[in-house]
Amino acid sequence: MIVGGGVIGAATAFHASRAGMRPLILERRPALSTLTTAAAAGGFRLQLDSEDDVPLVAESVELFLNFADLTGQSRYDPDVRRQGYLWVTTEEPRAEAQRAIVASQRGWGVPDLELLSGDDARRAFPFLGPEVRQARFRAGDGLLDPKRLTLGLAAGSGASVVTGCSVRGFRVRGDRLVAVETDAGAVATRAAVIAAGPFSGVVAAKVGIALPISTVVRQKLVLPDVPQVPASAPMTIDDDSGAHWRPVLRGASLFFTDPAVPPSPPTEDVPVDQGFAFRLLDPGSPVSVARVTPFWSEVWDWGGASWLLQAGQYTMTPDRRPLIGPTGVEGLYVNTGYSGKGVMAGPAGSRHLVDLLLERIGAHENPFRLDRSFGERPHVDPL
Repeated sequence: MIVGGGVIGAATAFHASRAGMRPLILERRPALSTLTTAAAAGGFRLQLDSEDDVPLVAESVELFLNFADLTGQSRYDPDVRRQGYLWVTTEEPRAEAQRAIVASQRGWGVPDLELLSGDDARRAFPFLGPEVRQARFRAGDGLLDPKRLTLGLAAGSGASVVTGCSVRGFRVRGDRLVAVETDAGAVATRAAVIAAGPFSGVVAAKVGIALPISTVVRQKLVLPDVPQVPASAPMTIDDDSGAHWRPVLRGASLFFTDPAVPPSPPTEDVPVDQGFAFRLLDPGSPVSVARVTPFWSEVWDWGGASWLLQAGQYTMTPDRRPLIGPTGVEGLYVNTGYSGKGVMAGPAGSRHLVDLLLERIGAHENPFRLDRSFGERPHVDPL
Protein backbone atom coordinates (compact mmCIF):
# COMPACT_ATOMS: atom_id res chain seq x y z
CA MET A 1 0.00 0.00 0.00
CA ILE A 2 1.20 3.47 -0.86
CA VAL A 3 -0.24 6.35 1.13
CA GLY A 4 -0.27 9.41 -1.12
CA GLY A 5 -1.18 10.02 -4.75
CA GLY A 6 1.30 12.70 -5.77
CA VAL A 7 4.42 12.20 -7.86
CA ILE A 8 6.26 10.32 -5.08
CA GLY A 9 3.40 7.91 -4.49
CA ALA A 10 2.97 7.28 -8.21
CA ALA A 11 6.70 6.76 -8.70
CA THR A 12 6.79 4.33 -5.77
CA ALA A 13 3.94 2.36 -7.33
CA PHE A 14 5.71 2.32 -10.69
CA HIS A 15 8.96 0.90 -9.34
CA ALA A 16 7.13 -1.53 -7.02
CA SER A 17 5.20 -2.89 -10.00
CA ARG A 18 8.38 -3.28 -12.04
CA ALA A 19 9.83 -5.29 -9.15
CA GLY A 20 6.92 -7.73 -9.23
CA MET A 21 4.75 -6.32 -6.45
CA ARG A 22 1.05 -5.43 -6.64
CA PRO A 23 0.80 -1.77 -5.55
CA LEU A 24 -2.31 -0.06 -4.26
CA ILE A 25 -2.31 3.75 -4.12
CA LEU A 26 -4.46 5.33 -1.43
CA GLU A 27 -5.25 9.05 -1.85
CA ARG A 28 -7.61 10.94 0.46
CA ARG A 29 -8.39 13.67 -2.08
CA PRO A 30 -10.87 13.02 -4.94
CA ALA A 31 -8.12 12.60 -7.58
CA LEU A 32 -4.41 11.95 -7.93
CA SER A 33 -1.90 14.80 -8.21
CA THR A 34 -4.10 17.61 -6.97
CA LEU A 35 -2.14 19.09 -4.04
CA THR A 36 1.59 19.84 -3.96
CA THR A 37 2.56 18.12 -7.23
CA ALA A 38 0.01 20.17 -9.15
CA ALA A 39 1.62 23.39 -7.88
CA ALA A 40 5.20 22.33 -8.68
CA ALA A 41 7.44 24.31 -11.01
CA GLY A 42 7.89 21.32 -13.30
CA GLY A 43 11.61 21.56 -14.00
CA PHE A 44 14.60 19.25 -13.81
CA ARG A 45 18.26 20.19 -13.59
CA LEU A 46 21.70 18.82 -12.94
CA GLN A 47 22.82 22.33 -11.95
CA LEU A 48 22.44 21.41 -8.29
CA ASP A 49 24.00 22.71 -5.11
CA SER A 50 25.09 19.31 -3.76
CA GLU A 51 26.96 16.40 -5.29
CA ASP A 52 24.69 14.02 -3.37
CA ASP A 53 21.65 15.10 -5.39
CA VAL A 54 23.17 14.59 -8.84
CA PRO A 55 22.80 10.77 -9.16
CA LEU A 56 19.12 10.83 -8.13
CA VAL A 57 18.18 13.57 -10.58
CA ALA A 58 20.29 12.09 -13.40
CA GLU A 59 18.51 8.75 -13.02
CA SER A 60 15.11 10.45 -12.99
CA VAL A 61 15.99 12.39 -16.14
CA GLU A 62 16.64 9.13 -17.99
CA LEU A 63 13.11 8.08 -17.11
CA PHE A 64 11.70 11.43 -18.31
CA LEU A 65 13.51 11.20 -21.64
CA ASN A 66 12.29 7.65 -22.33
CA PHE A 67 8.94 7.96 -20.62
CA ALA A 68 6.59 6.18 -23.05
CA ASP A 69 8.94 3.23 -23.54
CA LEU A 70 9.69 2.76 -19.86
CA THR A 71 6.13 3.23 -18.58
CA GLY A 72 4.55 1.24 -21.41
CA GLN A 73 1.77 3.78 -21.83
CA SER A 74 1.18 6.75 -24.13
CA ARG A 75 -1.95 8.27 -22.64
CA TYR A 76 0.03 10.70 -20.49
CA ASP A 77 2.91 12.54 -22.12
CA PRO A 78 4.83 14.71 -19.61
CA ASP A 79 5.81 17.10 -22.42
CA VAL A 80 9.54 16.98 -21.68
CA ARG A 81 11.37 19.94 -23.21
CA ARG A 82 15.11 20.29 -22.81
CA GLN A 83 15.18 24.08 -22.96
CA GLY A 84 17.76 24.49 -20.24
CA TYR A 85 18.14 26.34 -16.97
CA LEU A 86 19.60 29.85 -17.18
CA TRP A 87 20.90 31.54 -14.02
CA VAL A 88 21.74 35.22 -14.42
CA THR A 89 23.37 37.76 -12.12
CA THR A 90 23.95 41.50 -12.11
CA GLU A 91 26.47 41.44 -9.24
CA GLU A 92 30.17 40.58 -9.20
CA PRO A 93 30.07 38.67 -5.87
CA ARG A 94 27.35 36.44 -7.29
CA ALA A 95 29.30 36.10 -10.55
CA GLU A 96 32.25 34.81 -8.53
CA ALA A 97 29.94 32.38 -6.73
CA GLN A 98 28.63 31.20 -10.12
CA ARG A 99 32.16 30.48 -11.29
CA ALA A 100 32.77 28.45 -8.14
CA ILE A 101 29.58 26.40 -8.40
CA VAL A 102 30.18 25.65 -12.09
CA ALA A 103 33.66 24.38 -11.22
CA SER A 104 32.14 22.19 -8.50
CA GLN A 105 29.40 20.85 -10.77
CA ARG A 106 31.92 19.92 -13.42
CA GLY A 107 33.82 18.03 -10.73
CA TRP A 108 30.61 16.17 -9.87
CA GLY A 109 30.41 14.76 -13.39
CA VAL A 110 28.27 17.43 -15.08
CA PRO A 111 30.59 18.63 -17.86
CA ASP A 112 28.16 20.34 -20.27
CA LEU A 113 27.86 23.65 -18.43
CA GLU A 114 28.34 27.05 -20.00
CA LEU A 115 29.57 30.13 -18.17
CA LEU A 116 28.57 33.16 -20.25
CA SER A 117 29.60 36.80 -20.07
CA GLY A 118 26.78 39.33 -20.04
CA ASP A 119 27.23 40.07 -23.75
CA ASP A 120 27.34 36.38 -24.68
CA ALA A 121 24.26 35.72 -22.56
CA ARG A 122 22.33 38.51 -24.31
CA ARG A 123 23.36 37.20 -27.73
CA ALA A 124 22.08 33.74 -26.83
CA PHE A 125 19.01 35.02 -24.97
CA PRO A 126 18.01 38.44 -26.34
CA PHE A 127 15.29 38.91 -23.71
CA LEU A 128 17.93 39.52 -21.01
CA GLY A 129 18.52 43.07 -19.84
CA PRO A 130 21.69 45.19 -20.06
CA GLU A 131 22.39 44.86 -16.32
CA VAL A 132 23.13 41.13 -16.61
CA ARG A 133 26.82 40.67 -15.87
CA GLN A 134 27.15 36.88 -16.20
CA ALA A 135 25.07 33.72 -16.61
CA ARG A 136 25.45 30.00 -16.22
CA PHE A 137 23.50 27.66 -18.47
CA ARG A 138 23.00 23.98 -19.17
CA ALA A 139 21.01 23.08 -22.27
CA GLY A 140 20.33 19.54 -21.03
CA ASP A 141 18.20 20.75 -18.14
CA GLY A 142 14.55 21.24 -18.88
CA LEU A 143 10.84 21.43 -18.24
CA LEU A 144 7.94 19.01 -17.97
CA ASP A 145 4.32 18.74 -16.85
CA PRO A 146 4.37 17.31 -13.29
CA LYS A 147 0.71 16.29 -13.33
CA ARG A 148 1.03 14.26 -16.52
CA LEU A 149 4.25 12.78 -15.19
CA THR A 150 2.40 11.57 -12.10
CA LEU A 151 -0.57 10.17 -13.97
CA GLY A 152 1.73 8.45 -16.47
CA LEU A 153 3.68 6.77 -13.68
CA ALA A 154 0.46 5.64 -12.02
CA ALA A 155 -0.90 4.29 -15.31
CA GLY A 156 2.39 2.56 -16.07
CA SER A 157 2.37 0.89 -12.68
CA GLY A 158 -0.98 -0.78 -13.24
CA ALA A 159 -1.68 -0.02 -9.58
CA SER A 160 -5.12 -0.12 -8.08
CA VAL A 161 -6.07 3.40 -7.02
CA VAL A 162 -8.52 4.34 -4.28
CA THR A 163 -9.31 8.04 -4.00
CA GLY A 164 -11.38 9.87 -1.42
CA CYS A 165 -10.14 7.54 1.30
CA SER A 166 -7.99 8.46 4.32
CA VAL A 167 -5.64 6.49 6.53
CA ARG A 168 -6.92 6.32 10.10
CA GLY A 169 -4.04 4.29 11.51
CA PHE A 170 -1.88 1.21 11.24
CA ARG A 171 -2.49 -2.20 12.74
CA VAL A 172 0.70 -3.58 14.25
CA ARG A 173 1.27 -7.03 15.72
CA GLY A 174 4.37 -7.05 17.89
CA ASP A 175 6.54 -4.62 15.95
CA ARG A 176 5.29 -5.76 12.53
CA LEU A 177 2.76 -4.01 10.28
CA VAL A 178 -0.16 -6.27 9.41
CA ALA A 179 -2.77 -3.85 8.06
CA VAL A 180 -3.57 -0.25 7.21
CA GLU A 181 -6.75 1.16 8.75
CA THR A 182 -8.70 3.32 6.28
CA ASP A 183 -12.07 5.02 6.02
CA ALA A 184 -13.23 2.00 4.02
CA GLY A 185 -11.92 -0.55 6.51
CA ALA A 186 -8.66 -2.38 7.19
CA VAL A 187 -6.44 -3.54 4.34
CA ALA A 188 -4.03 -6.36 5.15
CA THR A 189 -0.55 -5.78 3.78
CA ARG A 190 3.04 -6.84 4.40
CA ALA A 191 4.41 -3.44 3.35
CA ALA A 192 3.18 0.14 3.28
CA VAL A 193 4.94 3.31 2.18
CA ILE A 194 4.11 6.75 3.53
CA ALA A 195 4.51 9.05 0.52
CA ALA A 196 2.04 11.72 1.55
CA GLY A 197 4.16 14.80 0.89
CA PRO A 198 3.43 17.51 3.47
CA PHE A 199 1.11 15.13 5.34
CA SER A 200 3.74 12.41 5.75
CA GLY A 201 4.47 13.50 9.31
CA VAL A 202 0.77 13.47 10.18
CA VAL A 203 0.35 9.95 8.81
CA ALA A 204 3.51 8.64 10.50
CA ALA A 205 2.37 10.09 13.83
CA LYS A 206 -0.66 7.75 13.75
CA VAL A 207 1.72 4.94 14.65
CA GLY A 208 3.87 7.00 16.99
CA ILE A 209 6.66 7.85 14.53
CA ALA A 210 8.00 11.42 14.54
CA LEU A 211 9.54 12.44 11.21
CA PRO A 212 12.17 15.23 11.10
CA ILE A 213 10.28 17.28 8.53
CA SER A 214 8.66 20.69 8.32
CA THR A 215 6.34 22.18 5.70
CA VAL A 216 6.81 25.55 4.03
CA VAL A 217 4.28 27.29 1.76
CA ARG A 218 5.47 28.14 -1.74
CA GLN A 219 3.49 30.28 -4.19
CA LYS A 220 3.07 29.91 -7.96
CA LEU A 221 1.83 32.64 -10.29
CA VAL A 222 0.49 31.55 -13.70
CA LEU A 223 -0.06 33.95 -16.60
CA PRO A 224 -1.54 31.70 -19.30
CA ASP A 225 -1.46 34.05 -22.28
CA VAL A 226 1.46 36.48 -22.50
CA PRO A 227 2.79 36.90 -26.06
CA GLN A 228 6.00 38.55 -24.84
CA VAL A 229 7.21 35.27 -23.32
CA PRO A 230 9.45 33.33 -25.75
CA ALA A 231 8.03 29.80 -25.91
CA SER A 232 11.53 28.36 -26.34
CA ALA A 233 13.03 30.17 -23.34
CA PRO A 234 14.72 28.18 -20.57
CA MET A 235 13.80 28.27 -16.93
CA THR A 236 15.23 31.70 -16.19
CA ILE A 237 16.43 32.45 -12.66
CA ASP A 238 17.53 35.76 -11.21
CA ASP A 239 20.44 34.35 -9.22
CA ASP A 240 20.55 37.50 -7.07
CA SER A 241 16.94 37.39 -5.84
CA GLY A 242 15.71 33.85 -6.54
CA ALA A 243 12.76 35.01 -8.69
CA HIS A 244 12.33 32.75 -11.73
CA TRP A 245 9.95 31.97 -14.56
CA ARG A 246 9.34 29.34 -17.23
CA PRO A 247 7.24 29.26 -20.41
CA VAL A 248 3.88 27.48 -20.16
CA LEU A 249 0.40 27.80 -21.73
CA ARG A 250 1.45 30.50 -24.25
CA GLY A 251 2.60 32.46 -21.23
CA ALA A 252 4.60 31.66 -18.13
CA SER A 253 4.62 30.42 -14.57
CA LEU A 254 6.54 32.56 -12.08
CA PHE A 255 8.07 31.58 -8.74
CA PHE A 256 10.03 32.96 -5.84
CA THR A 257 11.54 30.81 -3.11
CA ASP A 258 11.33 33.30 -0.27
CA PRO A 259 13.72 32.27 2.52
CA ALA A 260 11.79 34.42 5.01
CA VAL A 261 8.64 32.25 4.85
CA PRO A 262 8.43 30.29 8.13
CA PRO A 263 7.27 26.68 8.40
CA SER A 264 3.55 26.18 8.90
CA PRO A 265 1.33 23.15 9.58
CA PRO A 266 0.40 20.99 6.59
CA THR A 267 -2.97 21.83 5.09
CA GLU A 268 -5.10 20.76 2.16
CA ASP A 269 -6.22 24.35 1.62
CA VAL A 270 -2.86 26.04 1.13
CA PRO A 271 -3.44 29.80 1.32
CA VAL A 272 -2.47 31.89 -1.68
CA ASP A 273 -0.80 35.25 -1.15
CA GLN A 274 -2.52 37.89 -3.25
CA GLY A 275 0.50 40.16 -2.92
CA PHE A 276 2.76 37.55 -4.48
CA ALA A 277 1.77 38.57 -8.03
CA PHE A 278 2.67 42.21 -7.38
CA ARG A 279 6.01 41.30 -5.81
CA LEU A 280 7.03 39.42 -8.95
CA LEU A 281 5.44 41.61 -11.63
CA ASP A 282 5.78 45.19 -10.37
CA PRO A 283 9.11 46.53 -11.75
CA GLY A 284 9.50 48.54 -8.55
CA SER A 285 9.76 45.39 -6.45
CA PRO A 286 13.28 44.22 -5.50
CA VAL A 287 12.36 40.67 -6.53
CA SER A 288 10.56 41.59 -9.76
CA VAL A 289 11.26 39.33 -12.73
CA ALA A 290 11.61 42.55 -14.76
CA ARG A 291 14.93 43.19 -12.98
CA VAL A 292 16.81 40.96 -15.43
CA THR A 293 14.18 40.35 -18.16
CA PRO A 294 12.78 43.73 -19.28
CA PHE A 295 9.83 42.40 -21.27
CA TRP A 296 8.10 41.82 -17.95
CA SER A 297 7.98 45.62 -17.55
CA GLU A 298 6.02 45.74 -20.81
CA VAL A 299 3.62 43.11 -19.45
CA TRP A 300 3.15 45.20 -16.29
CA ASP A 301 2.66 48.47 -18.17
CA TRP A 302 0.15 46.87 -20.53
CA GLY A 303 -1.86 45.60 -17.57
CA GLY A 304 -4.04 43.30 -19.62
CA ALA A 305 -2.59 39.94 -18.60
CA SER A 306 -4.85 37.63 -16.63
CA TRP A 307 -3.28 35.58 -13.89
CA LEU A 308 -4.08 32.93 -11.32
CA LEU A 309 -2.35 31.92 -8.11
CA GLN A 310 -1.60 28.45 -6.78
CA ALA A 311 0.16 27.37 -3.62
CA GLY A 312 1.75 24.17 -2.37
CA GLN A 313 4.03 23.15 0.45
CA TYR A 314 7.63 22.00 0.34
CA THR A 315 8.31 19.11 2.69
CA MET A 316 11.68 20.01 4.17
CA THR A 317 14.28 18.03 6.12
CA PRO A 318 17.07 19.67 8.15
CA ASP A 319 19.70 18.76 5.53
CA ARG A 320 17.36 19.17 2.53
CA ARG A 321 17.80 15.52 1.55
CA PRO A 322 14.87 13.09 1.39
CA LEU A 323 13.79 10.56 3.98
CA ILE A 324 13.74 7.17 2.25
CA GLY A 325 13.62 3.86 4.06
CA PRO A 326 12.19 1.73 6.85
CA THR A 327 10.73 3.05 10.08
CA GLY A 328 10.75 1.44 13.53
CA VAL A 329 7.71 -0.60 12.51
CA GLU A 330 8.73 -3.57 10.38
CA GLY A 331 7.05 -3.34 7.00
CA LEU A 332 6.34 0.40 7.21
CA TYR A 333 8.48 2.68 5.05
CA VAL A 334 8.75 6.39 4.34
CA ASN A 335 9.42 8.19 1.04
CA THR A 336 9.19 11.95 1.58
CA GLY A 337 11.08 15.14 2.43
CA TYR A 338 12.47 16.01 -0.99
CA SER A 339 12.74 19.66 0.01
CA GLY A 340 11.51 21.11 -3.27
CA LYS A 341 13.05 18.49 -5.57
CA GLY A 342 10.29 15.87 -5.52
CA VAL A 343 9.48 16.01 -9.23
CA MET A 344 13.09 15.79 -10.37
CA ALA A 345 14.51 13.43 -7.72
CA GLY A 346 11.44 11.49 -6.59
CA PRO A 347 11.31 8.92 -9.41
CA ALA A 348 14.85 7.73 -8.69
CA GLY A 349 14.34 8.04 -4.94
CA SER A 350 11.33 5.76 -5.28
CA ARG A 351 13.41 3.14 -7.07
CA HIS A 352 15.85 3.39 -4.16
CA LEU A 353 12.96 2.84 -1.73
CA VAL A 354 11.85 -0.32 -3.54
CA ASP A 355 15.43 -1.64 -3.51
CA LEU A 356 15.48 -1.13 0.26
CA LEU A 357 12.12 -2.85 0.64
CA LEU A 358 13.44 -5.86 -1.28
CA GLU A 359 16.74 -5.74 0.66
CA ARG A 360 18.77 -5.13 -2.48
CA ILE A 361 20.35 -2.32 -0.46
CA GLY A 362 21.40 -2.75 3.15
CA ALA A 363 20.13 -0.35 5.78
CA HIS A 364 23.60 1.07 6.48
CA GLU A 365 24.21 1.64 2.75
CA ASN A 366 21.24 4.00 2.64
CA PRO A 367 22.30 7.67 2.82
CA PHE A 368 18.66 8.74 3.19
CA ARG A 369 17.81 6.65 6.27
CA LEU A 370 15.64 8.22 8.93
CA ASP A 371 18.20 7.86 11.74
CA ARG A 372 21.07 9.62 9.98
CA SER A 373 22.85 12.64 11.39
CA PHE A 374 21.30 15.81 10.01
CA GLY A 375 23.95 18.42 9.34
CA GLU A 376 23.05 21.81 7.90
CA ARG A 377 23.98 22.20 4.24
CA PRO A 378 24.81 25.68 2.96
CA HIS A 379 22.55 27.12 0.26
CA VAL A 380 24.66 27.62 -2.86
CA ASP A 381 21.75 28.62 -5.09
CA PRO A 382 18.51 30.38 -4.12
CA LEU A 383 16.08 27.65 -5.21
